Amino acid sequence: MIVGTAGHIDHGKTALVRALTGIDGDRLAEEKSRGITIELGFAYADLGGGGVTGFVDVPGHERFVHTMLAGAGGIDLALLVVAADDGVMPQTREHLAILDLLGVHRGIVALTKADLADDARRAEVTAQIAATLAGTGLAGAAVIPVSSLTGEGIATLRDLLAVAEAETTARATDARFRLTVDRSFTLKGAGTVVTGTVQSGRVAVGDGVTVSPSGLTARVRAIHAQNLPAEVGVAGQRCALNLAGDGITREAIHRGDVVLDPALHAPTARIDAELTVLGGEPKPISTWFPARLHVGAAETGARIVPLGGPIAAGARGMVQLVLDQPVAAAVGDRYILRDVSARRTIGGGRFLDLRAPARRRQTPERLALLDAAARPDPAAALAAMLEVPPHVVDLDGFARDRGLSAQAAGALAEGAVVLVAGSRLALSQTAHRGLVAGFADTLARFHEDNPEMQGMGHERLRLALSPRLPKDGFAAFAAARIAAGAAVAEGAFLRLPGHVVRMSEADEALYARILPELTGEARFRPPRVRDMATEWDVPETYIRRVLRMAARQGRVDQIRQDHFFLRATTAEMVRIIAEVQAAAPDGWVTAAAFRDRVQNGRKVAIEILDFYDRHGVTLRRGDLRRINPHRADLFGG
Repeated sequence: MIVGTAGHIDHGKTALVRALTGIDGDRLAEEKSRGITIELGFAYADLGGGGVTGFVDVPGHERFVHTMLAGAGGIDLALLVVAADDGVMPQTREHLAILDLLGVHRGIVALTKADLADDARRAEVTAQIAATLAGTGLAGAAVIPVSSLTGEGIATLRDLLAVAEAETTARATDARFRLTVDRSFTLKGAGTVVTGTVQSGRVAVGDGVTVSPSGLTARVRAIHAQNLPAEVGVAGQRCALNLAGDGITREAIHRGDVVLDPALHAPTARIDAELTVLGGEPKPISTWFPARLHVGAAETGARIVPLGGPIAAGARGMVQLVLDQPVAAAVGDRYILRDVSARRTIGGGRFLDLRAPARRRQTPERLALLDAAARPDPAAALAAMLEVPPHVVDLDGFARDRGLSAQAAGALAEGAVVLVAGSRLALSQTAHRGLVAGFADTLARFHEDNPEMQGMGHERLRLALSPRLPKDGFAAFAAARIAAGAAVAEGAFLRLPGHVVRMSEADEALYARILPELTGEARFRPPRVRDMATEWDVPETYIRRVLRMAARQGRVDQIRQDHFFLRATTAEMVRIIAEVQAAAPDGWVTAAAFRDRVQNGRKVAIEILDFYDRHGVTLRRGDLRRINPHRADLFGG
C-alpha cells in the first residue's frame, strides 16, 4: 500500500511519518534548516501485517503544491494531517480538493499536535474537519488525535493503517508496465536510478523499457521495490529502477517522465478529457483558457478548449487540452489543472482520448464518442464506441492507450469483426453487416447507372459507404470481399462478379472501326484522335468519348490527350522496356533506346514513358528509367 500525506504547511506531516516509520522524510539540508518539506520524502514500514507500506511525504507550502501533485498520483490512501491548534487551513482545503479530483476516496485524518489542545478544542476542530470533508470522497473518514511529541494516538493510527493495508486491493499486474518518475539520480557503482510508483503491470530485472516522452531505450539492471531488493516490481509498489542504455543519464530523465513497456510509447500533446471545475473558480472556463497541467509527476502548460460551451465554477464538462509539450499518459489517468501563476487549483478530471482531433472536435458525433469512451471498463467502452459514429475503432491504438496487455486486447475483440490492415480495426457485427450490404448495393446501383464502365473506383466506393473506413481498413475489407467471391478487382476499379461492361450498338460500331488503326505494325504509333476525326468526318469529341469508354473497360489506355493504345500494346511496351533495361550496361533505360525499339518519334516515346512514370510502372532518375518490379504487372505485362 502507498500512503500519501496531505495538509497545510507546518501541521506535522513529516514528524508524523517519522513517528510511524522511524524515518525522517526531510532529506535536503534546506528542508532541515527551514523545518519545512520542499521535495518529496519517502519512508517505508511494516505495520504488522507482514507487508511493506510506503509513505510519500509531500510539501504543504502553497509554493510547492506542484511537488505535492508529483507525489499524489498512484497513492492508495490519503493521510490528511490537520493540526489541532490551527485547524483546517487553506492548503488543507486545496490538498483535499486535489485528492478528490484525483479520485482518492480512501483516507484517515490525523489530528496532529493533540498535546496542544484540550478536549473542547479537539471536538471543535474535529467538527470543522467533518464539515470540510462533507461532499468529498473522504467524507466520514476517521479522525485520530495524535501527538508525535508524546506518542498519543500513534499506535491507534498504525493499527488503522494496518487494517487499510489488508483491505487494499492489489492492482492488476496483467496490464503493460508503466512507472511515473518522480526522482532521477546517480548512485556510485550503479549508475542512473529512477524512482516512482508503478501505475500498472510488472517489470523484472533484465527487461527492456522505454523512457517516454523522450523515447530513450534502457535495460533494467536492478530493482528495489518498497525499499527492498527485488527481482520484480509490480503495480502499486514504489520502485527504484537501476537503468542502463545509450543516453541514459540522470540529466536525461526528468520528473514527469514515464518508464514503460516499449509498446506503450506514444506521447501526445492533444487530449480530450472530462473536467470538473472547482466551486471557487472566479470565471467560467472558456476557449483557450491557459493553465498548468499536472499528470502523474509531469507538469506542462496547456490551453483548455471546452467542447460544449464555457464551464462554470462547480460544473463538469468535456474539454480538449492542447499542451505545450507532449506527455506520456494513458486513458483514464487523473490530472489537475492549476492557474498559470501557480496560486490556485482550477479543477481536474481524467483523460478520455489521447488522439484528439484538431478539427470537428465539437460535433454531436464526437461528443457521443467521448461519452462512450468515458466508461471505465475497457470492454464496455469499446462496445459503446462501436455503437456510435464512426462505428470503427483502431483496436491496437485502443489497447495501447489503455495500457492493456496483448491477452486483454485479444479478449476485447471477441464478438467484434476485426479487419487487419496497418493495424487492427474493430467493427460491431451490426456495422459490418451494414457495410457488406452497402458494398453490394452501391456497386449494383453504379453498374445500373453506368453500364459502360468496368467498375467503381476504390476511393469513390470507400467514401460512399457507411461506416466510412480509413483507406488501409477499406483495402483490407475490399480484399476480404474479393476473397469471398463477392467482388472482382480490375486495376483501380471494383465490380460485382456478374457485371459485364456494355456499350451501345453505335458506340461498338465506331470502336470496331477504330480497332484496326490500333493494331498491327502501327500499334506503337497509332493515329491521333483528331487525325481519325478528320479522315472519317466524325466529331472528334465522339471518337474521344468512345475511346475513353473503352479505356474504362480496360480495352485501351489513354497515354496522352490524343493518343490511345490497345491494352495489349501497353503491356507489350512494358516488356520492351524490361528488355532494353536488361541489355543496358548500367540497367537504366533511355528515351532514345526505347524509341528505337518501338520505332516511334522521340516526343511520343517520352509521352509513353511519362505515362508509365505516372502509374508507378517505371522509376525515374533524371532522364533515365527502370521497371518498378512491384508494379510491372499493372497492365498485365
